[in-house]
Amino acid sequence: MLESVTDDLLWRHLRDLPAFRALLRAVEARFYADLPLREPVLDLGCGDGHFGAVGLPRPPQVGLDPWAASLREARRRGAYRLLVQADGGRMPFPDGCFATVVSNSVLEHIPDLEPVLAEVARVLSEPAPDGAGGGAFYFCVPGPRFSPSLSVGRAFDRLGLRALGDAYRAFFDRVARHCHYHAPEAWQALLERAGLRRVRWWSYFSPRALAALEWGHYLGLPSLVARRLTGRWVLWPSRANLWLTERLLRPFYEQPRSNEDTCLFFVAEKGNGRA
Repeated sequence: MLESVTDDLLWRHLRDLPAFRALLRAVEARFYADLPLREPVLDLGCGDGHFGAVGLPRPPQVGLDPWAASLREARRRGAYRLLVQADGGRMPFPDGCFATVVSNSVLEHIPDLEPVLAEVARVLSEPAPDGAGGGAFYFCVPGPRFSPSLSVGRAFDRLGLRALGDAYRAFFDRVARHCHYHAPEAWQALLERAGLRRVRWWSYFSPRALAALEWGHYLGLPSLVARRLTGRWVLWPSRANLWLTERLLRPFYEQPRSNEDTCLFFVAEKGNGRA
């Protein structure tokens, strides 16, 4: 997808978010531009609503999240028609009421996935009588190579300090609130048990891009302070202020998809059977 200077996804995220989060979300946003988003759309785990408002071609009609504070921020953005506070494993919607469910970098934070996936299948529209697939489910998660590819952990491993490397990886998991790193085959099994069919998947984000993400967590601490004091991640969202950050991140944004299984993007639909 070609992007104009005025509609550049990296810049649209960078002016609002910490650099590491902007890079990852901008890369993910490019995928949705080439996917059909049949309405109505549910944003499962919408959080503060930024990705739904900025990262998707059109804002979803409905956002769902368990956290009231995040929903208050999403409400201020005014992008969704309806925001609902609820658990993903108990969605207050009737059967088959959504044509598309989007869950962007959410499922890795949920310890018990099966009730959530079952609810996704329940609220998606049924397959057509002619055999066409049912409602679509798009989601992305860290892959099985995410944790082993963390640069600090690998540095400890190379020094023969495997225990320290494992301790660092466990620390990063706590910071990022990651509960699992399933392989594509494990996701396929989970989807099928829920009544969903994996249509296709791909991996993205190279180990070098992951290192930028990893170190961005630490270098972005000033953004966290700004957020706590002012409610904004970026105090001066101008190209003059962010030109160096943008220049450093753009090569990672423009990288082709990686086959390292660092992060995974899935396209699924309602209906059983293997792709």
